[in-house]
Amino acid sequence: MVARRLAEDSVQPASFAFSNDNAKWAEWKIGLYPAGRQQSAVIPLLMRAQDQDGWISRATIETIADMLGMAYIRVLEVATFYTQFQLQPVGSKAHIQVCGTTPCMLRGAEALIDVCKSKIHRDPHHLSADGTLSWEEVECMGTCVNAPMVAIYHDTYEDLTAERFEEIVEEFRSGRGDAVKTGTQIDRVTSAAEQGQTTLLIKPTATREKFIPPAPPPAPPGAAPAAAAPAAPSVTPPPAAAPVTAQAATSAAKPRDVTEESAPALKGTPAAAKVSSAKADSERLAANAAANANGKPNKAMRETAVGAESPAGKIDGGKAPGKKVRSAPADGAIAGGTATAAPIIAPKASPTEVNPVAEKGGAASLFPAPEGPADDLKLISGVGPALEARMNSLGITKWLQVAALTPENIVAVESSLGFKGRIARDNWLAQADALARGGEAEYVRVFGKKPR
Repeated sequence: MVARRLAEDSVQPASFAFSNDNAKWAEWKIGLYPAGRQQSAVIPLLMRAQDQDGWISRATIETIADMLGMAYIRVLEVATFYTQFQLQPVGSKAHIQVCGTTPCMLRGAEALIDVCKSKIHRDPHHLSADGTLSWEEVECMGTCVNAPMVAIYHDTYEDLTAERFEEIVEEFRSGRGDAVKTGTQIDRVTSAAEQGQTTLLIKPTATREKFIPPAPPPAPPGAAPAAAAPAAPSVTPPPAAAPVTAQAATSAAKPRDVTEESAPALKGTPAAAKVSSAKADSERLAANAAANANGKPNKAMRETAVGAESPAGKIDGGKAPGKKVRSAPADGAIAGGTATAAPIIAPKASPTEVNPVAEKGGAASLFPAPEGPADDLKLISGVGPALEARMNSLGITKWLQVAALTPENIVAVESSLGFKGRIARDNWLAQADALARGGEAEYVRVFGKKPR
């Protein structure tokens, strides 16, 4: 893969800012992500910036990095990885992406590329003479059935010939691109067959009628009406003198298994099964009532369960009738288990003792801030404005402090800032040591380049 780099400094704008509408949209988009995960909005924000200006500049990357509290290099990594992001100026009226993958190439993509070379510029990623058009060849864009095709911004133009593509290029050059039909350029429906419908040609003639279940068979002569399901658990068996039908006799003679005994009464279930189910419910309710009356836990519950009947949920000695109070575990231990809970720390009485940084939602200061003006920590590669502010809140304001960080200090700093491994990965200590010893000149001597 060819390395992707930012455009030359001569074409880089001095600054970038979202329009009012796009700024509101960006704020809304960032708010969709949970706290601490707002950096996930980097791709949507980059794409919105490209829709606004046509390409991604260095100022765009730095502005979005500051908005999300990211190091510039992290946003640059995203912008240079995805080829959808344009890293240099594109045509003011159209940037044309020609698919050159196998299906399109077999169907005439080379002729489309020749049109771009003759109508726009002989090389991709170069502006036309009037600055209105540019082009590039890209990989598959998923419209293989309608090959060959091109994409212009967020629209695709498919089933192209060289002649039709020339017309489209001229329409965009003249500022009439919005009038060009998108999608397929031939007489077909989306991606259906070019010659028209080839399947399901016969109109169906069958009709479907609504199914009505047959009526149940009449009850045999002399049979007692089916007993209704009991409404309460106090149902008793029918008297012995009640007439017994042949169906009931057969059911009574059949041995009953556990599933029949415990299953709910269904339509057609013999009366004996319904009574047995009701009896089981009655016994279960009676057992629960007895347990509540004598204060003993229901043995069906696990001994270690945390509930109203467990040791962790006992009523507080009857002092508060009708109110169940959880007993406080000793030394932070959770009843019935070995896990420990963090002790609750009461707020400090004196407001002056509260760390102002932590009060505002930041990290508590870990180091005493030295006297004198703060060094520019942003000269350390991997430290941006947002990260510099967070380090200052920890009491780190000097290069020398960073250079002197011990392994224990690094663990504390990385934990407070919410990342792990950044300091070692970006070699902060060596960078800070060079800056502390001789500023930018020493940095250039050690690393062979300017900081940042």
